[in-house]
Amino acid sequence: MSDGFTITDEQRDYSQYNLEANPFPYSPVPAENPEIFCGQQHVTTSISSTVSSVLSTGKSKHLVITGKYGNGKSHTLKYTRSLLRDREDVVVGYVAQPGEGFLDIYHEFVYDIGFNRLQNVAYEYLASITREVTDVNPTGPEAMRSLIDEGDVLLSEIVPEAIRQLSNITKFADFARAIIHMVYEDTNLYAWQWLTAEGIRYEQRKEMEIHSALDDDTMGVRAFTALKNTLLALGYTGVFVFVDEFESIARLSPKNEQGTLNSIRHLMDQNSSGLCMLFGCAPEVWQDVMSEYHAFSERIGREVALRPLTSEHLYELVNEYLDRERTGNTSDDTVQPFTEGSLDHILQRSQGNIRQVLSICSRILDSAVDEKQSHITADFTRELLIL
Repeated sequence: MSDGFTITDEQRDYSQYNLEANPFPYSPVPAENPEIFCGQQHVTTSISSTVSSVLSTGKSKHLVITGKYGNGKSHTLKYTRSLLRDREDVVVGYVAQPGEGFLDIYHEFVYDIGFNRLQNVAYEYLASITREVTDVNPTGPEAMRSLIDEGDVLLSEIVPEAIRQLSNITKFADFARAIIHMVYEDTNLYAWQWLTAEGIRYEQRKEMEIHSALDDDTMGVRAFTALKNTLLALGYTGVFVFVDEFESIARLSPKNEQGTLNSIRHLMDQNSSGLCMLFGCAPEVWQDVMSEYHAFSERIGREVALRPLTSEHLYELVNEYLDRERTGNTSDDTVQPFTEGSLDHILQRSQGNIRQVLSICSRILDSAVDEKQSHITADFTRELLIL
């Protein structure tokens, strides 16, 4: 007796629509490095202005992006990160959600930067000290790494001076020691664990001569500021922190919520230069924050709201996705096989929610292939969405 299941790895053939594959995601979650951003000109203008101000003046500036679930806050933050992360003069970190407090934000930020990038910062700093105290002239982290590996520069000759100068810059001697220990094979994992606030044993800290534990919000703010000051001392323009799902602070106890907001406020107060924070937040939570925590909300430069897609935006979005899998020239109708009527129905059904639009388009395109439809009409779309 058949169980009714038909499971196969046979791929659908989209060639009748001049497509290599279904370009729409089955599970519409933001890609790590999004390539498409449509519409929302007022949002792109606000983000561009905020980021450009920091890049051009070095002064800190912050922005909150509000929008209902599925309207593209995560996509917008990740798309902005993709525009910045290839620049050599900035460091960009994405925080998926603020967790239980600022220490979690710091932890996620450093993790997003990654071990290799942080280790390169350590080599970069040692290169600057090497140029200062020796006759050797390493031009970057790779050159510095090579000099150490080849024995042309001994760590014992430069590390004491590096720790002394970095302690003065950061006002945090333990942070300075941890950064420098990122270049030692024996201790770099301990240093990484301490720098990411994962917590290490006393014996491991003692091996690096680190006296304090990085285990609360106050220490997290101090370590973040030390990292930013290290980067500015190396000539970086700024540090960009993108905090998504900021509305989850509403789930914290009132004491922890206020503690988290106070820590972020202290971070902003201690970093009037070289810091840009972008927050993605549900509008109702942001309204509560503005009404109850003036000291925090007043430090955010402005708010910009993501709106539901319009008909024009939807057309542009579908066209952009289809273009990713086009196999040849199309007619004047650039959204084929979708018809104008089908897109109108999708817009009505999704209420302009971009996550729902992508999900519906993906499902309808596969169904059109299965049922050998020459075009995706309004009637076909309506019947499918009723099921």
